[in-house]
Amino acid sequence: MTALAPSLASFLREHLPRERNASPHTVATYAHAFSLLLRYAAERLDRRPTDLTIEDLDPDLILGFLSHVEQDRGNTARSRNARFAAIRSFFRYLEYKVPVCLEQALRVRSLPMKKTDKALIDYLTRDEMNALLAAPDCTTVAGLRDRAMLHLTYAAGLRVSELLALQMGDFPDRSLSTVRVLGKGRRERVLPLWKETQTVLRAWIAVRPSVQVQELFVNREGLPLSRDGFAHRLAVHVAVAARKRPTLIEKRVTPHVLRHSCAMHTLEATGDIRKVSLWLGHASLQSTEAYLRGDPAEKLAILAANAAPAVPKGRFRTPDKLLAMLAEIQKSR
Repeated sequence: MTALAPSLASFLREHLPRERNASPHTVATYAHAFSLLLRYAAERLDRRPTDLTIEDLDPDLILGFLSHVEQDRGNTARSRNARFAAIRSFFRYLEYKVPVCLEQALRVRSLPMKKTDKALIDYLTRDEMNALLAAPDCTTVAGLRDRAMLHLTYAAGLRVSELLALQMGDFPDRSLSTVRVLGKGRRERVLPLWKETQTVLRAWIAVRPSVQVQELFVNREGLPLSRDGFAHRLAVHVAVAARKRPTLIEKRVTPHVLRHSCAMHTLEATGDIRKVSLWLGHASLQSTEAYLRGDPAEKLAILAANAAPAVPKGRFRTPDKLLAMLAEIQKSR
């Protein structure tokens, strides 16, 4: 039997950040997936997580865990696949790190991902977005911070991890005209900012507490704002904005919806999916094509460019009574 703990620690602490150059967010996501898996395995095998072996994580146990993720925890198929992606990556690492587990690693990696529906992108209209940006109370420090976060997330199309990782030094000049973003896969991009966004950023920086951390957005304790903290503040402001725009009540507004809104509005303004991909920092156009499916303007352009087929007008003729009688006799037989 091969102890699991040493290999898993090496995978998370050395292989991912050093050899794969994975971001801290990716490492944390993988660690969370294995935390769930080991708790499930320990309960099922009646053993402490520290005492688990690699051989314990056989395909049957992993399939049971993936079903547990969906059925007991109520996660979506996408979340299930994300957990499984972390597990597959670990067993790919074991193929050369622990050769005695090669056969087991190949069996686990042969398990299929679950197919998911490709739903349309959720996004806010411009009027809804304007109502949301105006929702924070700018007479308070928290309101100035929240307004700056909402503006920056929407204007730059940031992922929530990108937003919360921004530091004071990520603005190359004092004018705040551009922001440097370290995105998914450690892909760096520099984005220009609207003057309105620059204004709200200056207002927040002017009242930002003098704390030791370098992150741009901090909570009342002076610590970097968490993902849950940002999601909570967003929900508060959505409720306020819904008083002016009742259509927001019917929408599920998550932090990622702000990024989607930026992408859809950029596509409407430019009509160029390549520019949207460049702005969002996507690795390929395949990730950006989802916005084409949600943009009705693209479909209307197709209708405008192609005329409907000409269908000649028909002329009604009274059926012959004799033939109708014969047909009725045939049916009766």
